Amino acid sequence: MNILITAPYNDNGRTALKKAFGNVIYKVWKEKGSAYTSEELNSLLDESKADALITEHDEVSASVIKKHPHLKFIGVCRGTPSNVDLATAKELNIPVFHTPARNAQAVAEMLIANVIIFLRQVIPSTDWLRGRNWQKGAHASYLQFKGNELAGKTVGMVGFGAVGQYTATILKAFPCHIKYYDPYLKDPFTEYEQVTLEEVFEKSDIVSIHLPVNDTTKGMINKSLLRRMKPDAIFVNTARASVVNRNDLLDVIVHNAIRGAILDVFDNEPPDETDYRLIDHPNVLATPHTAGATHEVEDHHVEILNAKLLQWKKEQLSDALDFTNHRYGK
Repeated sequence: MNILITAPYNDNGRTALKKAFGNVIYKVWKEKGSAYTSEELNSLLDESKADALITEHDEVSASVIKKHPHLKFIGVCRGTPSNVDLATAKELNIPVFHTPARNAQAVAEMLIANVIIFLRQVIPSTDWLRGRNWQKGAHASYLQFKGNELAGKTVGMVGFGAVGQYTATILKAFPCHIKYYDPYLKDPFTEYEQVTLEEVFEKSDIVSIHLPVNDTTKGMINKSLLRRMKPDAIFVNTARASVVNRNDLLDVIVHNAIRGAILDVFDNEPPDETDYRLIDHPNVLATPHTAGATHEVEDHHVEILNAKLLQWKKEQLSDALDFTNHRYGK
């Protein structure tokens, strides 16, 4: 089998795949500086005579999949395989594997770090210091930039998957009180409080969004929920921008209805004028979609995907053996 890998994949991971499957062609997208388009990916698949594909950000469109219906599998080094036309892959019986939780630790760490930076007014105080505003004998900085501790705060999670759970585990140690809303979790966590969506917004000092994008979540966080937040509460979104109505979020920020927001995702990347109204607001701490961007994440996705692929191969061999035994009456 020839496996084309365009995702970042460490030496150990590639060696393990070679041993289990055969040949590996490594054409990581980072070397060209941007993800492969459908046309570029088609050319790579043709040139490599690939039987399988492991991708990260490339455009695995319906046209790519239809042009290569012989693919044994598609591996996606992402929390959700949002760059793959899943309907077409399913239609052609091509299994798609992805790597949920690959960046859970990274996102959890940056989320908490940015909340602390926001609460302690680190950025405005640093700007003040660089502006040569410190006068002899004065205590202006101590008074002007006195912040708040994270300890004792109530943090509400909207969606309680891997990132939410990793974050909650760390926040417990501060300690913080954790509330969560997730209708898909059947077994409640005894150490956290499961509440309604409205209660998350009404009772939390920090509201953190951890939702995937689908037909039910797009625009789900709107004015009716945002207006329920406490005046001194902070809104955090390190998940997906499209689950939040940005005009409603901008409205509560501009009118000082809440303390502020911490945002890592935007409706348009690169941002448009409305996105920049949020980014430039003094009560917003914004980062350029980097919450999950650590070197360790690449190692995590290799470990997760290799485990899935090796298990899949084992099952394929087992099924083939069962078929042979059945056919020949063994």
